[in-house]
Amino acid sequence: MLYRPEDFEPLVDEPWDARRIRAGLEEVVADTDAAFRGPKLLWRADDWDRWRSRSPQTLLYCGAAGVLWALDDLRRRGHAESRLDLAALAVGAVERQRLKPDFGNAPFLPAKHESSLLMGRSGCLLTALRIAPTRELADDLHRLVRANVANETDELMWGSPGTLVAARLLHEWTGDARWSDAWDESATALLARRGADGLWTQHLYGQVERIVGPAHGFVGNVLALDQRLHGGARAALHRAANRVLARLAVVEDGTANWAPAVEEQLVHRTGVIRVQWCHGAPGVVISAAHYLDEELLLAGAELTWHAGPHGDERGSSICHGTAGNGYAFLKTFARTGDELWLGRARRFAVHALAQMRRQRSERGRGRYSLWTGDLGVALFLADCLDGRTGYPLLDA
Repeated sequence: MLYRPEDFEPLVDEPWDARRIRAGLEEVVADTDAAFRGPKLLWRADDWDRWRSRSPQTLLYCGAAGVLWALDDLRRRGHAESRLDLAALAVGAVERQRLKPDFGNAPFLPAKHESSLLMGRSGCLLTALRIAPTRELADDLHRLVRANVANETDELMWGSPGTLVAARLLHEWTGDARWSDAWDESATALLARRGADGLWTQHLYGQVERIVGPAHGFVGNVLALDQRLHGGARAALHRAANRVLARLAVVEDGTANWAPAVEEQLVHRTGVIRVQWCHGAPGVVISAAHYLDEELLLAGAELTWHAGPHGDERGSSICHGTAGNGYAFLKTFARTGDELWLGRARRFAVHALAQMRRQRSERGRGRYSLWTGDLGVALFLADCLDGRTGYPLLDA
């Protein structure tokens, strides 16, 4: 058994209707605008998102920076226009994060936690530089990227793979050679820390593990590296990564899944089997679709389809919910050109929208975050409308 059927629910019996999806997307933006509590209070953070910290949150992963990234992206792509002053709020989020960091009393934080892309100041700065760039903000981010070179977490959320993404984007946006140099410095150090087995070892939250998924492990590191590697170096990394993923895959009846870490079994001691972006087949497919052996790619995508949409415990989000799993189908469509996968993605979009609305009604408000809430769902809806395959921010 590669997934637990009881963790998932049947797809809603509604056809794809682009007008209804577009209306749902616009509804998210309007609700986000209406829920804004001012430049100091921002958006009320969900209890899970503010774990060991407080509301509001400013982070890319589950706070204001992620909300602003999504609102700006939807605006740029012509899907919906927020009435908020995104530039002022993005700069304000940087200052708030600097004065009142969101880390709270979380245990075992990495030494360079302020450099984190998804959970620290780097993500806030990246968002501000996308919306309202200044030299001062760029200098601040450049310092954090260089400070993160030796971060021992060796994963995307806290470590240098995340700041590799930031350096790549700044080089693409500005052409400034210092971002290319910063990327090279981090990439060289990250590649040097790869083990003889092709994996990296994560020192994270007091644990030492070799993690597989994109948020905290192997495929996220490869993704961050291969976006700027070229020629033989990129091809060699892809071949090595494909061998690792083939070795670690658990295959059954034409479907495949991956345990969260090399040291774990597919079925965790608690009985949980992960099938989501951060751990499991969807995240591997999303991150490795461009180099993964096609038979294994299809097996991972089929597992995601057979499992179906997540139940409300994990919800509609792009991190561990229905919308995130739907990106596996968009990536498979891009790789194969088979319209079947675009259709499946759109079925998940219809479900994610209905699920998000149901959760909002039960909660009495929306969930205002990118990776864990409604804004990530909105980006997935937009990508299904456009037939686009870019996972938020990481494929920007």
